[in-house]
Amino acid sequence: MPTLIVQPKRVPCVGTKPKLIDEYIGRVNSGTTGVSVAHMRSPEGWSEPGQTPEFDEFTVVLKGKLRVTSRDGVLDVAAGQAVVAHGGEWVQYSTPEGAEYIAVCLPAFSPEAAHRDE
Repeated sequence: MPTLIVQPKRVPCVGTKPKLIDEYIGRVNSGTTGVSVAHMRSPEGWSEPGQTPEFDEFTVVLKGKLRVTSRDGVLDVAAGQAVVAHGGEWVQYSTPEGAEYIAVCLPAFSPEAAHRDE
């Protein structure tokens, strides 16, 4: 039988300002290690440390703009657009204007697998 996810769990975030992360599927809410799906709401001016994750991250921006910085440059991902950050590549996320987005990590996100900069 399919498993109903009744509600997400709020998980702690890292960054310069508080950001809301509601995990629907993943290690915290459903015990799923193969994939995670989270709804992010990030304020204007938020940024997090760079990271070299072990997972691929697929992000769909619903509102605002997500800035994705890599060693090759900067992408501004607007509402209605998506971006794929590949595992093993350094990336940093920020929201100069604020954003709401869905992030899917494959395999599931974990702080240990993110390999954040010091």
